[in-house]
Order: sequence, then structure tokens, then C-alpha cells
Amino acid sequence: MIVLIIMLSTWGLLRDSLRLALGAVPNGIDVIEVENYLRQCPGVVGVHDLHIWGISTSEGALSAHLVIPEGYPGDIFMDEIICTLKTRYAIQHSTLQMEQGTTDHTCTLHPDATHKH
Repeated sequence: MIVLIIMLSTWGLLRDSLRLALGAVPNGIDVIEVENYLRQCPGVVGVHDLHIWGISTSEGALSAHLVIPEGYPGDIFMDEIICTLKTRYAIQHSTLQMEQGTTDHTCTLHPDATHKH
């Protein structure tokens, strides 16, 4: 009986820990919503290699490539995106790579990747 009570009271932590160990997208983060947010940022015409995973049971991390034909828009632009990712999506650590879109980039982790960079 005691084991059952302990399991029931810690089920949420066990579930979150398992998701963390598997590198899954943390609960409460909608990947499509995050991608749509990034795509609507000024100057961004494409987003690829978007990956979101947990770095703890309460914090998320993100890496993504943003296609911005006009080039790097500056640190304030980056700070605004990172701040929004923290406050709106609970993504505490973001790594964003800027590209101008002059070459084709395919994520090597994607199952349809046919070539290497």
C-alpha cells in the first residue's frame, strides 16, 4: 500500500523525468506554435532544423536555423526573440543560427535528408 501511495504521488515527476531522458519536447511546449512564432518574426522567410528538448524537468532548450535574406538583423532582434521564447514558451536556452538562404540546408537528423552539408 505504501509503495502504491509513493508511486501515485511521484507519477508526474517520473513521467517528466522519462520525457527528459528520451529528449522529448517538454510538456506545454507546442512545436508548431513556436515555429509559427519564429516564422512571423520580421525578415524571417524560413525556419528549419528546429529542435526543442528539455534540459531539466522545468526548463527547455531550442536550436533553430532562421533564414533571413537581408542578413543578420542585430543583437536587439536576437534578444527580443530569446526573451519571447523564455516568457511565452518556457524555453530558457536558445541557440539560433542565421542564414541568408543562398544554399540549400537539410537537417542531417531528418529522415528525408539526402545529402550532407
